[in-house]
This record gives sequence, C-alpha cells and structure tokens, in this order.
Amino acid sequence: MVTHPKLSLLPHNLSPAPHGFDRPRMERAVREMLLAIGEDPAREGLMDTPARVARSWQELFAGLGEEAGVHLSRTFEQESEDLVTLADIEFTSFCEHHLLPVFGRAHIAYLPSQRRVVGLSKLARTVEVFARRPQLQERMTAQIADALMEHLAPVGALVVVEAEHMCMKMRGVRKQQPVMKTMAARGRHREDAGLREETLLLLLGRPAGEHLA
Repeated sequence: MVTHPKLSLLPHNLSPAPHGFDRPRMERAVREMLLAIGEDPAREGLMDTPARVARSWQELFAGLGEEAGVHLSRTFEQESEDLVTLADIEFTSFCEHHLLPVFGRAHIAYLPSQRRVVGLSKLARTVEVFARRPQLQERMTAQIADALMEHLAPVGALVVVEAEHMCMKMRGVRKQQPVMKTMAARGRHREDAGLREETLLLLLGRPAGEHLA
C-alpha cells in the first residue's frame, strides 16, 4: 500500500483524517470551493452538491483504504504453470496534479509459481485498488506489478496501462488524441526479451514493435 507523507504544511488544527474518509469535512471543503469560484452554495441547484460530491469522492477514492493483498492472497492450484493473462481491464482514476479524471485499460500477465493462481476477478479488483486514489500512471503501473510479485510470487509479471488524461484534454495544451502507455516488467518478463514480446503480443493483439509506439 502507498504510504502518504505527513502533511506538515497544514495548520495545526487541520490534520489528515487518520481513519478513512471524513464526509463532513469533505462537504465543508466543497462549499468553500464553490464560494472560491464565485458561486453561491446556498442556491437551489447547489444546495445538495456538497453532500453529493462527498458521497461520490468516497467511492472514487476508496482505494486509499484498501490493500491489494486482500484480493491476491487467496490462490488455488491449476494443472500447469503456463502464462495467465487478463486484458482490457477498464478503470477510472484521477491524476494527482489536477484531480481530473483518467480513463484507461490495464493489461496483466504473470507466470505462476508452483501452479498457484488467483481468480481473474481478483486481478481486476487489484487494478481498482490502485486506480481509485490520486495517481500517476507510471506509479500505478509499477504498483500493480509489484503487488503481483509480492502476493503471488510468480516467476514473472508484466503490466501495461493505456490511458487518456483529462488534464491534457480539458485544460493546458487541450490535445484530444494522445494516449499515454506505460509498462512494468518483473522477474523473467524483465530478463527475457523474447518472453516479454510474446506476452505483449498476446495481451495487446498487436505485432511486436507496435505495443508502446
């Protein structure tokens, strides 16, 4: 799980919520933001907005209170140690620089050790654990791969993430087409280029050389 440094720049009476999501505090913060942009949080259309935003953020950032090991610790035996893949795992995250949405897909592959595998739904849930928090795509990709290695102890693991970032589309350079692609390889997938290429082709369905171009 990501450790979060102490927010030493906060005033002494504004410390981080230590035990999870603080909904009343979130509602107060939303009211302040509405006032800061020149809106009236007391008008009819906005009266319930702070409560709605607080409920939605509690769901959208639920990964901050979750551990990948909860999902990856329950394994079962299969007959072989052949490659396991799960492609096109949809996710929504938020870039930590502007708190704007990131929409993407994660692709996961691993080589089991001692024939121990995990349910496919648990791989998707692992992606959600790391997606549902303020993120950097590079970090999220590495976190998923490291979680696989830590909790499944596979021979190798490969994670590819492809995503569109609203902080680039909605503001700043406002470019609509770019897709960011990141990859994290561990174990044999880092050491064996042939295995890595074969796995990328299987995961992404594209010829070698096109996956991260």
